[in-house]
Amino acid sequence: MKVPMLDLSEQYQSLKEEIFASLEEIMSGSRFILGDNVKKLEQDVADYSSAKYGVGVANGSDALHISLLGCGVKAGDEVIVPAFTFFATAGAVARAGAVPVFVDIDPKTYNIDPAKIEAAVTEKTKAIIPVHLYGQMADMEPIAEIAKKHNLAIIEDAAQAIGSKYKGKNVGELGTTATYSFFPTKNLGGYGDGGMIITNDDAIAETMRVIRVHGSKPKYYHHILGYNSRLDELQAGILNVKFPHLNTWSEARREKAAVYTELLNEKLGDLVVTPFVEEHNYHVFHQYTIQVPDRSGLQEFLKEKGIGSMIYYPKPLHLQPVFSELGYKEGDLPETEKAAETVLSLPMFPELKREQQEYVVEQIAAYFSNHPAKAKKETSYA
Repeated sequence: MKVPMLDLSEQYQSLKEEIFASLEEIMSGSRFILGDNVKKLEQDVADYSSAKYGVGVANGSDALHISLLGCGVKAGDEVIVPAFTFFATAGAVARAGAVPVFVDIDPKTYNIDPAKIEAAVTEKTKAIIPVHLYGQMADMEPIAEIAKKHNLAIIEDAAQAIGSKYKGKNVGELGTTATYSFFPTKNLGGYGDGGMIITNDDAIAETMRVIRVHGSKPKYYHHILGYNSRLDELQAGILNVKFPHLNTWSEARREKAAVYTELLNEKLGDLVVTPFVEEHNYHVFHQYTIQVPDRSGLQEFLKEKGIGSMIYYPKPLHLQPVFSELGYKEGDLPETEKAAETVLSLPMFPELKREQQEYVVEQIAAYFSNHPAKAKKETSYA
């Protein structure tokens, strides 16, 4: 049996006619830049997120960068970020001329640990970027309290978490801005790059709209330095077709996650650490991520059995060569480093079949049964 990490083909076939009809309408109308499809998606995603404004941009990385600029972050400022995330989170900070200040994670959720944030605040700190990793929101209330105390902006990196909730609140409700990615692999993905920023702040929304069009308002008059980062009209047309299905897909992901957890606990007990979900959170499972001993051996075995898997993320940001000048070293963020050594994401998409999941778990169990010396916890990752 083959079980890919992600398979978008079934989803595409189910929406193919609607997608082609949308693209035909756009091409016939010949409005390709910031047209009606972008406006509709901006409003729909804003409404979905309980926000006033949506600002469509070229990709999720630009969404972070433009958010930082819109919130007034400038060269020499500091921005607090987790080190266990995709590079774009800290890369956007550096692109804005600011300094990423890395803090450790909660070992259960993999999200930024609020208890570690305040010690990292200095007079140069201007913002916090909590990342809602793998589809589960960070612990936002204490983060919001710290931000209010120190007058800091909160930029929620929700690239993996559209539709997730925290204590009944949506992404963006406790932040200054929040950012989404529409990269094809995301829970709401286009057929190319795309991103969006949501906010309830009138002034920030307007500033971000200007930044995405070379800092121009009115056209050809430039009072701030911006750049070209607009959500493509064709991508917006595709996303408008897919958007009404998002909640159904999120529920399917949650159902697949529950199956994995049941099967893994049944066959492997506490050898495999399954995802921890806070009771007050609605987790949309962009990834289903476990922790295991002998990860490299298991991953190679799964590959031989036709099973996809991925490591998100094998090297923490504070230890990346590009940030070496910041002076971090191994041991500085122990929970982050522990997670980076042990996490493994299993195939996850709404159309995943139960028999595929059963096969995945059977093969994980088979690996440790065939390699009993590996079936022990060599780290305290649990």
